[in-house]
Amino acid sequence: MKVSIRQLGPGMIQQMQHACPDCKGSGETINEKDKCSQCKGEKVVQEKKILEVFVEKGMKHGRKITFAGEADEAPDTVTGDIVFVLQEKEHPKFKRKGDDLFYEHTLSLTEALCGYQFILAHLDSRQLLIKSRPLEIVKPGQFKVISDEGMPIHQRPFMKGNLYISFSVEFPESGALSVEQCKALEAILPPKPSREMTDMELDECEETILQDVNMEEEMKRKRHEAYEEEDTPGPGASRVQCAQQ
Repeated sequence: MKVSIRQLGPGMIQQMQHACPDCKGSGETINEKDKCSQCKGEKVVQEKKILEVFVEKGMKHGRKITFAGEADEAPDTVTGDIVFVLQEKEHPKFKRKGDDLFYEHTLSLTEALCGYQFILAHLDSRQLLIKSRPLEIVKPGQFKVISDEGMPIHQRPFMKGNLYISFSVEFPESGALSVEQCKALEAILPPKPSREMTDMELDECEETILQDVNMEEEMKRKRHEAYEEEDTPGPGASRVQCAQQ
């Protein structure tokens, strides 16, 4: 360290201590003739090094891969580590939960009632044939599972999780079926509830009108209305005005 003293006024001095400009606070200097031609006396040199990161089967999001002692080195300090943190990219078809995989597939109404068959392209490029059992009917939101077709379990590469397939059913649009087709379906499908309402029961009921609604847009509209109500002062409320100076 270097100590300097300066006079501020009669009988007043200021003493300051700062790092030595020659040794830069290290406490030692190296003669120019003895300095290394590569590091110029700094004791460290810049070096490029390639690290190969091996991601093992089944590693999960957030898993850390550590290279001990590979961080920047400096004199009289313990060299740190380089740590790689895995970030798992989203897949357009498959969703991972632990060691299991989830896959969504849409069936037509005909497939849901009369059977289906499709090819599933797996993450390892294998083609899996998925088909229904005879006379099986699939309901919207129903799940099926294929054992041992999920993600490999880390450090147990020959064991895998499960593959869960979620089915949604696409129904025809309103007006897509003719009256004759509807009657043909009624003759094939299980009958409607047989209970008939009396005229007295019908007279006591209020007739309603069902309308199509987009729930996402409906929620946005309600949030917007609630926001406007919060900004609108209630009856008798006065706005606070800034005082004039």
